[in-house]
Amino acid sequence: MAFTIAGKPVGRIGVGMMSLTYPGKCPSTEDAIAILKAALEKGANFWNAGEHYGTVDYNSLHLLRAYFEKHPEDREKVVVCVKSCFHVGTRRPAVDAKSVRESIERCLQVLNGSCRIDVFQPGRLDPNIPIEETVKAVADYVQAGSIGSLGLGECSAASIRRASEITPVALAEIEISLFERSSFRNGVAEACKELNVPIVAFSPLSKGLLTGTYRHHDDIPEGDIRKKFFPRFGREAFEQNSKVVDEVEKVARRKGCTISQVGLAWVAAQGERISTPVMPIPSVSSIARVDENMADIRLTRAELQEIEEVLGAIEIKGGRAPAGMEQYTEV
Repeated sequence: MAFTIAGKPVGRIGVGMMSLTYPGKCPSTEDAIAILKAALEKGANFWNAGEHYGTVDYNSLHLLRAYFEKHPEDREKVVVCVKSCFHVGTRRPAVDAKSVRESIERCLQVLNGSCRIDVFQPGRLDPNIPIEETVKAVADYVQAGSIGSLGLGECSAASIRRASEITPVALAEIEISLFERSSFRNGVAEACKELNVPIVAFSPLSKGLLTGTYRHHDDIPEGDIRKKFFPRFGREAFEQNSKVVDEVEKVARRKGCTISQVGLAWVAAQGERISTPVMPIPSVSSIARVDENMADIRLTRAELQEIEEVLGAIEIKGGRAPAGMEQYTEV
């Protein structure tokens, strides 16, 4: 399903940039630039950055600046989406008008004209702040030409509709994977279809659950934040959810591809099913992951049906959000 975001054609699969600047585990800037270049050459020209993906001194924005200063010829090829308005320390959105303006100004200052922000997106919304206040603050910058458009993240159907009354919504970033399909039931996908809003699917591999790297709970290293904070990675839930991975692996083996590739292909295929573009944005931390994640794997109708039967037979256990963050999902 060919589609555009912020007026630019985009590839079938995008890039989640979090792992490229995550403290302590990220590649060097030089290697990260090479990874992004490889992704672009594979057709992945939608890049999902975050001001909170890293530190104040080095995050996605600093990497974007370094990339486009080295490759200015790619500026018009890439759709740059920047998430902001989120306090990492308090783990709370900062989406009042003043905070939104401050976030946009910080992002523009770090980028220093190296590239255009095609989509500016409050990472999450605050149920205690009217969405109209948040959206109007972003819309002022859109109208001034400082940024290209507004995106929404972790949003409800009602918020998409209310935001669209103020300014066009370029995308809705929602968690979608074989383990997370609530947007197809809670009205979000329906609202996106109604308003022609593409869906950008974050965590399409369910935070690594669908990579098959860890097959049992004890395989996950101690101290891993997923094991510590995410209910879906709790011992009982993980062992139950791994049954889905085992079944998906059977599909992957017959198809001659990886579990991850089946997971991404399933997410991308949902666009045809709901008549609304759905773009998975897996994280990439190496060129090898780029080659795997950006491969053009398509599932047949029979394979999709087989997976649906698996999902209908195996109950998914554990919530997707850490304790305390549930209030900022589907706002």
